[in-house]
Amino acid sequence: MEAVAWTVFEGAAAEPVPVEILGKLKNAWGPKQDIILAKLGGRAVRTNVAAGMSGSPVYHDGKLLGAVALRFSTFSPDAVAGITPIELMLEIDEQDRSLPARSASRFPAAPRPGGSEPAAADLARQIWDARGARLPEDGYAAPIETPLTFSGVAKPVLDLFAGYFRQSGIVAAQGGAVGGSAPSASSSAGAMNPGESLAAVLMSGDMSAVGLGTVSYNDGKRVLGFGHAMFNSGPVEMPMAAADVLLVLASQFAPAKISNAAHIVGALRQDRHSGIMGVLGESARMIPLEITVRNFSPGGEVSGRKNYAVSIFRNRRWTPQLLMLAVYSAVFNVNEVALETTYRLDAAALFADAPALKLRTLQSAAAAGPVPPPLQLAAVLARKIGQALDSPPELPEVDRIRVDIDLLPGRRTATIEHVSLDRFAAKPGDTVSGKVLIRPYRGSRVEKDFSLQIPPGAAKGQLTVTAGGAAPFNRVLQAAAARNGPLTLRDTVSLLNRERANDAVYITLSRRGPTARVDGQAMPNIPVSLLNVMRSGIGRRLSIEPQTPLAEVSIPCGAIVEGAQMQTLEIR
Repeated sequence: MEAVAWTVFEGAAAEPVPVEILGKLKNAWGPKQDIILAKLGGRAVRTNVAAGMSGSPVYHDGKLLGAVALRFSTFSPDAVAGITPIELMLEIDEQDRSLPARSASRFPAAPRPGGSEPAAADLARQIWDARGARLPEDGYAAPIETPLTFSGVAKPVLDLFAGYFRQSGIVAAQGGAVGGSAPSASSSAGAMNPGESLAAVLMSGDMSAVGLGTVSYNDGKRVLGFGHAMFNSGPVEMPMAAADVLLVLASQFAPAKISNAAHIVGALRQDRHSGIMGVLGESARMIPLEITVRNFSPGGEVSGRKNYAVSIFRNRRWTPQLLMLAVYSAVFNVNEVALETTYRLDAAALFADAPALKLRTLQSAAAAGPVPPPLQLAAVLARKIGQALDSPPELPEVDRIRVDIDLLPGRRTATIEHVSLDRFAAKPGDTVSGKVLIRPYRGSRVEKDFSLQIPPGAAKGQLTVTAGGAAPFNRVLQAAAARNGPLTLRDTVSLLNRERANDAVYITLSRRGPTARVDGQAMPNIPVSLLNVMRSGIGRRLSIEPQTPLAEVSIPCGAIVEGAQMQTLEIR
């Protein structure tokens, strides 16, 4: 059989490509899902089956067979492709507009011992360790990789994240920006003809990320494209744009379309196994992200400022990753950065139905290990936003995310060496004084005074005084969250807001024994028998911590504080 495919090689107009139908591969796309094997001719002989051709419609005698969606070889001289039958693409249910209740998260559920931010360190490691790209396998049908074109993002940043994206069948590449996130009536009318380029907008603004494919079908309102999944997320909410192709980069290894995203024409609603579906003229809500980067002189004065505005699409899995990329990119290759720069992050996420999520943390070369400090900084923020978005049952509505990053000269770290008390026994209501010895990265030890008041109702027995940085206290909270499973958005935000910033010394007075928290309210010294009853009756609203805190004071240090020291205090 002879057929013809339509795709864009330059500009916005689709061109015909001769297609020789070779046969049908039974069950190659899944159980009872056949694919059509074909060889492309014309200009595709030189370019091969390129990333961005996904969704190119194939017609025989004026009838739509399906869409080019698969490739078979990396170095073969033949442009052999797999065609997804249009019947499979038409199965995508337009009516399913609900967002997924839960989706696979890339965030570790349980923290590991050691490190100032264990879960965030794992996330940064995933990005760092996935830098290497793998070759596509020959002789096996694989979805054509979707080129995810970035603008406002430096190539070394793309190189860092490329392996992570490739694991999902996405090729990171540099491209042009897209303006706005809402369509106009004129921009959507007559747009998205079969064979024209289709852009899925993941980020827009000063930094943008756009996934490129081809329109397979358009009934005047709905648009089908790609012929395979982009992320396989199910229901999605993402701006849909037209695109202008600059060229198809011919390559036996990684052919790809190089393009600029154009105007918004609608919103993508479905991302399924056999394709994506969008609706012309509709709008997709995005999350506004405001980033401010300030440079501080050795005297503590602001010597420079840069502001960025970015919009990110709402998704449990990909919003944190794109947020991480945007924050890291905002700091990368800034002239003010030096080897021993300390990075201070102050951020807040505003929700429609919950209190604001707040975060303050520092990172430096000494604390981040082999992972770059700005990447570690971005990972801490991405972890917390990811945990909030993963709160059931519905995807939270995020009004805005604000991120302030300060570049401080020098390596600002300190270690707690000793804690002492003025007594080892006290009575309820007494005030106990003590000292903490802190050794900074450079210079002599610093001695800090503190005092703790014992609650008047404290029972007799042994209490523990702990002086430490944020890490040991945050590990307790993170472990409690992991043990008790998913919480509501309000409870998750409350738990995250209780995590300590790592630029202070925290002195706590606590008693061994579980504390239950229900809807943010603490219930100390709960008997185990009552906890079991509460678990069965309250479920997700309950979180349990192994210690019962009685008092706490903090001492700001302006440096990353590590280590912990303890003393015991007898209550008589």
